Amino acid sequence: MICYAIGLNTAGHTNCVTVEAEDALIAALKAKHEHPSATITYVRKANSRGDRRHPHRSLAESVPPA
Repeated sequence: MICYAIGLNTAGHTNCVTVEAEDALIAALKAKHEHPSATITYVRKANSRGDRRHPHRSLAESVPPA
């Protein structure tokens, strides 16, 4: 699985989340499912060096364990 960074815009507030998925479309759909009112501004492969310096919130962290 590859990590993707997804940019979201909700009511004028920007946010970025990191999602593990097989491809960019599935990653975008997972983010849209979690935040239905958000507009997706970009989807890109996670940059391991830059994202370690400025970590994004992960969708896996916000989902309660089953």
